[in-house]
Amino acid sequence: MNPYEKKRRWKYLLLFFAVVIASSSLWYTDFLVTGISKSERTRAEIWSQSFKKLFNTDNDEMMNYLFTVRDSLTVSVIVTNEKDSIMMYTALDSTKTYYKVESDKVYDPKYFLRELKRMKAQHEPILIDFEGKPSYYKVYYKDSDLLTQLRIFPYIQLTVIAAFLFIAYYSFSSARRSEQNQVWVGLAKETAHQLGTPISSLMAWTELLKDKFNAEQDPLILQMENDVKRLEIVADRFSKIGSKPVLTRHSVHQVVTEYVDYFKVRVSDKIQFSISGDEHQEAFLNIPLFDWVIENILKNAVNAIEGEGQISINIEENIVKEQIFVDITDSGKGIPRSKFDAIFQPGFTTRKRGWGLGLSLTKRIIENYHRGQIFVKESEIGKGTTFRIIIKSSLNYVPTLN
Repeated sequence: MNPYEKKRRWKYLLLFFAVVIASSSLWYTDFLVTGISKSERTRAEIWSQSFKKLFNTDNDEMMNYLFTVRDSLTVSVIVTNEKDSIMMYTALDSTKTYYKVESDKVYDPKYFLRELKRMKAQHEPILIDFEGKPSYYKVYYKDSDLLTQLRIFPYIQLTVIAAFLFIAYYSFSSARRSEQNQVWVGLAKETAHQLGTPISSLMAWTELLKDKFNAEQDPLILQMENDVKRLEIVADRFSKIGSKPVLTRHSVHQVVTEYVDYFKVRVSDKIQFSISGDEHQEAFLNIPLFDWVIENILKNAVNAIEGEGQISINIEENIVKEQIFVDITDSGKGIPRSKFDAIFQPGFTTRKRGWGLGLSLTKRIIENYHRGQIFVKESEIGKGTTFRIIIKSSLNYVPTLN
């Protein structure tokens, strides 16, 4: 299992535990809310029964007792007749039952209608009937402030926890990426430094061979010289990692053609290369880095082709959007649609000896340094894959780097 797959499994595992914790919190809160809601319903029913008994007793002591019981139950109640006309209320907000007009207090019926509507939405009324009378009263009540707060508390709690975890995860990830970048930059620059001496020696030995054997145009020595120059370019790439690259105007067709001419003689002659498109389209490029992009995609294309195959490159310009499209198509084994994004993740590879960094670096070079895009345009298993690179044309584009 490659590192990307392991990382994704850990994410799913952590997400599963987060869902379990959130579900448990919501379930337990719902359990408490249900219990308190039943308790408040019982209080409202006791209040209703004491209210009913007050109409059926003439005993002063009993009436005092019933008043004591009723008033001890802190329940916000509105009592109406069968036509929902308000008869009485208790435990409502005394600051809102009246409003001031100059120096007088005026009864505010709108407040009671709003409260009654709210109570109707929350609970079914408790009916009070009187013996021998056809009329009846309806007792409406509403949830206490504690119950209301308890209903919304878990959502607030989960939101705060989620925000905290997101900020913490983002901060730690940024710090980790920064540390990793520093390590990779240091390693890259040290690699470039170590390659400098043997590359210089190889260049000197190549010149010595040409002079000694008078072989200025010998094809083998010329190819050796091209390889040494390529090593010099590779070392230059590593030395520039972590620095802002310089972008200059170049013909995209020419840059791609020059690299393909170098690359195709170093792979199997069973793979055919073709380049099409307008040769006059220009963009701001950093040649060593852009060559690295083309190299990584072509290497993946060659690895995807088993035996004979074709690799075609088409360069087009979108004049409306002032963009240049570079489509690289191979006749290889294809990529599953579910892997279109995953292949650009660091560590993702289908080869046993692969590091899984080529396409990740390619994406970074195109997006961070050239302000473009790269993605899998299309792919079909057994038929091949097309990568699309989008870069700004040089028509009205001034390269800037953060």
